[in-house]
Amino acid sequence: MELFRIGRTIPFMRNALVLNIISFLTFVAAVFFIATRGFHLSIEFTGGTVMEVSYTQSAPLDQVRAAVSGLGYTDFQVQNFGTSRDVMIRLPLAPGQSSATQSDAVMKVLKAPGAEVELRRVEFVGPQVGRELVEGGLLALLFVVLGIVVYLAMRFEWKFAVAGVVANLHDVVIILGFFAFFGWEFSLSVLAGVLAVLGYSVNESVVIMDRIRENFRKERDVPVRQVIDGAITQTISRTIITHGSTQMMVMAMLFFGGPTLHYFALALTIGIWFGIYSSVFVAAAIAMWLGVKREDFIKIPKKPEEDAGEVYEP
Repeated sequence: MELFRIGRTIPFMRNALVLNIISFLTFVAAVFFIATRGFHLSIEFTGGTVMEVSYTQSAPLDQVRAAVSGLGYTDFQVQNFGTSRDVMIRLPLAPGQSSATQSDAVMKVLKAPGAEVELRRVEFVGPQVGRELVEGGLLALLFVVLGIVVYLAMRFEWKFAVAGVVANLHDVVIILGFFAFFGWEFSLSVLAGVLAVLGYSVNESVVIMDRIRENFRKERDVPVRQVIDGAITQTISRTIITHGSTQMMVMAMLFFGGPTLHYFALALTIGIWFGIYSSVFVAAAIAMWLGVKREDFIKIPKKPEEDAGEVYEP
């Protein structure tokens, strides 16, 4: 499907070296911020108090957030749980306070305006559970990366496989670098967004690599750089349709999804744009520099061995 067709090939690879130098510096900066600043982990990872409350009518989430914020909490989560009347509140660990003390204080401010609210459940989530979530999340990320490596290695020639893996790791590290630099809250939903970006980015790389492979098979005596530029130009319409429609949905979550979906949508937004960039300028350029050529995809039939010159008579 094409929204429009570009008649002239765009020379994407003309500035590939400069753009990849910028990408490398951005990648190094992201690694530096991750190593020095770390992540602002959510309560799901650090532990804290989990409360479930129920209202007789739809819960006023903004009022609940304002009430909890008035108690001095900054890192907390308020979201619907099950129905619009049920609310889950996650509070960070507070020195000198137990879960019961925290829940009593919260219920007092929630009932202050005369609201009919009932406490359904209170439990303490320890740091040990948070460490298990961190380890599980890292393992999930590792398995996804390994799966992508195996998939690309089986589907493409090794030069394309290496280029695709580098481009996908580039996207993930830069997303994590943004969260480390700005101190944005890193939660399970953000981790899910990072994993989604991995799949989304590899899909874009595969589309471009497939078109490069097809052009190599169809075009003869065409320079490698021109083949790659032509393949990227031919897939621009598809890229605009898929990424544009996805970004519109993500923007709706970013602006109207509330605090619960804000950082998830933010991670997806960064990943979508860097996924396009890395597929075009990182993956394709690395494959070009690794020496990808037409002969990598064309199987030359072997000629039958000829006799060394001896003649045999019957």
